[in-house]
Amino acid sequence: MPQTVEGGFAKGAREMIVVFPDSKTVHNGSMYSSSVTTGDFESFVAHDLVRYIDAHYRTLPVRESRGLAGHSMGGYGTSRIGMKHPDVFGAIYMMSPCCLSPRDPSQFNAASGAALEKLKSIEEATKLGWGERAQLASAAAWSPNPQKPPLFLDLPVEDGAVQPQVLAKWAANAPLAFVDQYIGNLRRYRAIAIDVGNRDGLKDDARKLHETLDRHGIANSFEIYSGDHVSGVAMRFQDYVIPFFSKNLAFGASR
Repeated sequence: MPQTVEGGFAKGAREMIVVFPDSKTVHNGSMYSSSVTTGDFESFVAHDLVRYIDAHYRTLPVRESRGLAGHSMGGYGTSRIGMKHPDVFGAIYMMSPCCLSPRDPSQFNAASGAALEKLKSIEEATKLGWGERAQLASAAAWSPNPQKPPLFLDLPVEDGAVQPQVLAKWAANAPLAFVDQYIGNLRRYRAIAIDVGNRDGLKDDARKLHETLDRHGIANSFEIYSGDHVSGVAMRFQDYVIPFFSKNLAFGASR
């Protein structure tokens, strides 16, 4: 990232402070949500972190001079936090955002669910593969259960059966399900951007979010580039994300 940011500056981006928060949890990711068991990362990013940076660095402490961006889970976090906190940020950029739509029950693998049910400790959970850990991260964020050790979460599949009440909680955290409630907030942004690779399985949901914004008359840029979910991320951050904020944030006196 240092080389990527420096490359953006070398290409003419305006002077800005770039902040990368540590949002990892025991399950490898916070989903940038508000969990009673793994932490309120939404408030951490939208309030605590902003307050700290403004107190310790040479900032312009107004929303018009702050941007929010992220890739994959960070893209989800940008959509979620961006919709809810336009009083804090002035422009947002979602790179290949994940988890935009409610999960379909058919998306859950019974064998994988059975393996998660057998976990006896957090330590065992940390040794799982990326996909299983991502499901635990989602459950810890969206269906936490402080009365259910050792993982303190409710899984979407138990004993081979989909749990409708858990899926309902997950759906309540899907941006495509709640975006219509935040249209007024989204209108406040100076600029909104979304991009995704043409070989990325998240392409269709990203397009749906773009089309929703278009339908409500909210200006936004949307690009499908040649690539998969992880190809070209550094290049796009250097050549697109940093210039986007260089163009759309306020660098002088703000209203």
